[in-house]
Amino acid sequence: MTRANGHKKAILYARVSTDEQARSGYSLAQQLEALRERASREGYAVLEEVQDPGQSGASLERPGMDRVRDLVAGGDVSVVLAQDRDRFAREPAYHYLLRREFEEHGTKIRALNDRGDDTPEGELTDGILDQLGKYERAKIAERSRRGKLRKAREGKLIAIHTPNYGFRYNATRDGYEVDEEAMRVVRRIFRMMGSEHCTLYAVKRTFEREGVPTPGGARFWHAKVIRTYLLEDVYKPHARDEITAMVDAGQMSAAVAAGLDPNKSYGTWWFNRRRTRRTQVSELGSNGERTYRKRGHHVQRPKEEWVAVPVPDSGIPREWVEVAREALKSNRVPSAAGRRIWELSGGICKCGECSRNMMIHSVLDPRAKARRFYYRCRTRNRDGPEACSHRKCHRADEVERRVWNLISGLLKDPERLKAGLEEMIEHERARLRGDPDQEAKSWLERLAEVDQERRGYLRLAAKGRLRDEELDEVLAELEDARETAEKELRSVRARRDALEDLERDKDALLESYASMSPTALDALSPEERHHVYKMLRLTVEMSPDGSLDVTGVLGDSFVSEYQHDGVVLAHDQGDLPAPGPVVTFD
Repeated sequence: MTRANGHKKAILYARVSTDEQARSGYSLAQQLEALRERASREGYAVLEEVQDPGQSGASLERPGMDRVRDLVAGGDVSVVLAQDRDRFAREPAYHYLLRREFEEHGTKIRALNDRGDDTPEGELTDGILDQLGKYERAKIAERSRRGKLRKAREGKLIAIHTPNYGFRYNATRDGYEVDEEAMRVVRRIFRMMGSEHCTLYAVKRTFEREGVPTPGGARFWHAKVIRTYLLEDVYKPHARDEITAMVDAGQMSAAVAAGLDPNKSYGTWWFNRRRTRRTQVSELGSNGERTYRKRGHHVQRPKEEWVAVPVPDSGIPREWVEVAREALKSNRVPSAAGRRIWELSGGICKCGECSRNMMIHSVLDPRAKARRFYYRCRTRNRDGPEACSHRKCHRADEVERRVWNLISGLLKDPERLKAGLEEMIEHERARLRGDPDQEAKSWLERLAEVDQERRGYLRLAAKGRLRDEELDEVLAELEDARETAEKELRSVRARRDALEDLERDKDALLESYASMSPTALDALSPEERHHVYKMLRLTVEMSPDGSLDVTGVLGDSFVSEYQHDGVVLAHDQGDLPAPGPVVTFD
C-alpha cells in the first residue's frame, strides 16, 4: 500500500509471531488499525504498510524489517511507527542498532507505547521498556521449557510432528503405541544387522530392490537414516535393573518407575539431551532475491540432565541390538566422493529446476570394472513439496570439461577478467546494507556504553545504593547486551572481510592465473581448478536437457557459446543483469 503525498511520511510496521497469534489473537489487522489512526492524527502520509506475519522479534532477519530498512535507506521517511516497542525487536541491542541506522537517514523510530522522549531521562524510560520486553520473552521460553521438563519427568512424551518410526502416538499424544506394520520393517533392519550380519548398504539395497517404502513413502533409503534407527534407545529393550539404574542416576522419577510392570521390558525415549538455539538468517541469492531460513545451534547436555521416558517394548531382541551396535563401532562411512576430486562440488553446481546444490554420485560399471561419476539433484527422489522433476544424472567428467573450457577461455583474456572482477566487487559492495565501517563503529560505541553503565552500577553498589540481588540482575542484563553487540560486531566484520577476500582473490587471479600460458592453464589439477572457481564465485546451474547456466565473475556483456570441444567468444554490447551475465551452453 502506497499513498504518501505529503511532506511528513511514515512507514507503518506490524509484526506478530505464530505463538503470539495462537496465544492471544495479537493480530496484524488490529496493529495496523491503531497505527493508521495515530498517523492520521499526527498528520503523517503513509508511505507503506509493512507486515511481518509469523516472525520472531528475537532477530532482525525478517522480510518485513528488511523492507522497512530498505525504504528508510531510500530517504524521505520521517518516522517508522509500530504499536509496541517489542514489535521492532525484543532484544534491546537491536533497538539501538535500528535507532542509529534510521537516524543517519533522518528517520525516527517510534512506538505507540513509548513513555519517554529524546532526553536522557526519556531514553532511560524506553530502555526499561525494552528490558521488560526481553524479560517477558525469556519468561515465556522458561515457562515452556519447565512445562515440558515436568511433563517428561511424569513419564509423558513431548509430542513432535513425527513419532519414531515403528510407533504412533496414543489418543492423548503423550505416549507411544507400537505400529506393527512399520515396526516389522524396523525389526527386519535389526535382524539383518544383528543376526544375519548384513552391512548398512546391504539393508539399503535389499529394501530398494524389494520396493519397501521409506517412512516418508519414498523409494530410496539412506544408510545414515538406517544407522540412526540402530542407535535409538526407543528400540532397545531395557530390563528392570536398567530402569533402576536410571532412577538412581536421576534420569527417571521413582514414581514413574514404580508404575511399570517389573516383568516387562521397555524402550527409552530421551528428553533434554541437548540445548538448541534457533536463529533466522537471510541470504541474497544470485538473482537478487533475499531468502530466509532457520539456523540451529545444538549443544549436548550432560547425561545426568537427560530425562528417560519409558515406551512400549519394540519386540526387538536385546542381542540383535547389541550385535548391530557393535558392528557400527568399526563401521567407517565410505567417502561419497569415491576418492575423486570433484571440481564443481562445494556449492558450485546447482540444480536448474529447484536451485539446490547438486550431489555427487558414483556407480560401479560391471562391464568396464570401473566406477562412473555423476552430478545429480539431491531432491530428485523425494516425494511431496520438496520433490524435483530433475531426474537426470550428468557425467561428471563431461560437465567439468565443458565448464573448464569456458573458464580457461576467460583466464586467457586478462583484460576481460579484470573488468569482470571489478564489476563483481562493486556488486558485492552494493549488496552490503549500509556502511560496514559505520555499523561496526556503532556497535563499538554500544560496547563502550555497556562498560560505562557497568562501572556506574558498580560504584552505586560500592556506596550501598544497590542490593546484591539488584546488582546481579543488572550485571546479567548488561552481559546479555555485551554478547549481542559482540555477535553483531563479528557479523559486520565478517561481511567486510568477505569483501576484502574478494579483492585479494582479484589480485591473485590476475597475478597467478591470468599470466599463465595456455598450456600451463590446461595442465592445472582438479584441486587448482576448483580453487579458481571459488575465487571467481562461480555458480553452474544444470538443466535436465544438459544445458548449463554459468554465473560469476564473467564481466559485463561476456557471452560464450559452447561448440563441441572449443569455446567461441562473442562480445555483446548489451548490459546483462547483476550479479553477472548468464552464460549458456548446450
